[in-house]
Formats: sequence, structure tokens, C-alpha cells
Amino acid sequence: METTARIISIEQLTHDVRQIRCEKPAGYSFEPGQATELSINRDRWREEKRPFTFTSHADDPWLEFVIKIFPSHGGVTNELGNARAGEELLFGEPWGTIEYRGPGYFIAGGAGITPFIAILRHLRNEGALAGNRLLFSNKTERDIILQQELTDMLGDDAVYTVTGEPGSRFNRGMIDEAFLRREVADFSRPFYVCGPPPMVSALEATLLRLGASADKVVFER
Repeated sequence: METTARIISIEQLTHDVRQIRCEKPAGYSFEPGQATELSINRDRWREEKRPFTFTSHADDPWLEFVIKIFPSHGGVTNELGNARAGEELLFGEPWGTIEYRGPGYFIAGGAGITPFIAILRHLRNEGALAGNRLLFSNKTERDIILQQELTDMLGDDAVYTVTGEPGSRFNRGMIDEAFLRREVADFSRPFYVCGPPPMVSALEATLLRLGASADKVVFER
């Protein structure tokens, strides 16, 4: 069933990522890591739905989405990038999830961090962040979404790497086999992976080769 909710606030998180909060309809609920099909209530765009992950805590009085905007595409994210408080979003039932299976390694590329935001916020509120480690890859430092919050939550277990900024203070290069050997202490623990399809496919093969169990590697593309 389609639901309509008014946008209550918009915040620019990075140069191309916006955080949009909207009213939370009575009785609407989701599990951390779930997504929904979202569109903006404008002529010609109501039926143009795209999947976006909830990033709010399940108990927050609003629904939140962290969305990377692609103005050059002229599509849904461009329309959402031009949205204003007071406009309406249209969305359906929540679906899909990266099921949390216990402390392990969260591996994200760019906007692939979004399913993990709600999970990590939930674990923080439950006092259950201990034992989790985040490996987060971006092109440059300015692309890192919610860097301060992630570092506040995880401390030294929030590990950043950039692929296109030679002078960065963070690790430089991709999350590849050498990086994983350096940053992962126990390949028997769960892995949660989300990012661009080529990154996810490469990591699937690499993690299994390094000893991760197939039933403990959870992917979201």
C-alpha cells in the first residue's frame, strides 16, 4: 500500500548527498537495513520509484533517507535533490534487509553505507556496538557520508580508505585482499557488504578465498 508523507527537513551531508526526513505515518515500521520504493509527489514523477534505504532509527518519530544526488542523470535523485520541506514523498512497504547476525565486519563503498547506518544506530542505542568494525571506501575524503557520527560510534573501528586522493590522511587504495589481510583479524566472523556491484562481486570472491564462510557473508547490492 502506498503511503504519503510530508518532508519536514533536508540537510546537505556532503557535496552530493542529502539527508531527507519526512513524517512517519502512524503504525509504519521497518527493520534496520530495510528499504522502500520511493518517489516524489510531483507531476510526471509519482510513478518514478526507486529503492532507498531507511537510515533513521526504528524508534525515531520521523523517517529518514540519505540519498546521493546525480544531477547529470536528470532522474529521480535529481528531483529529490531539488525537493523542499513541505513537499510530499510517496513510498510503499519496507522490504529486504541485511540481517544482523552478530558482531563482525561492515564493508561499504560510497552510498553503500546507507543500509548500515540504521543498523549501527540501532546497535548504539542497544549498547551493542562492541566487536563491530567498519571498512568504508570512498573516492575522496569529502565523499565520506556521516564520517563524524561513524567515528563517534566506532572509534578506531571506523576505518576509511580513499581511492582518488593521493594526499589523504586516510588509507589510500581499494578494499582488496591486501587491505583485508591488514584490517581483518578473524575471517570466521560475519561480514556485511554493500557497495557498487563490481566491488561487491570482487569482495565476495576475495572473502571466500581468505576463509570467510559463505553463510556468514551478507551482501546488499
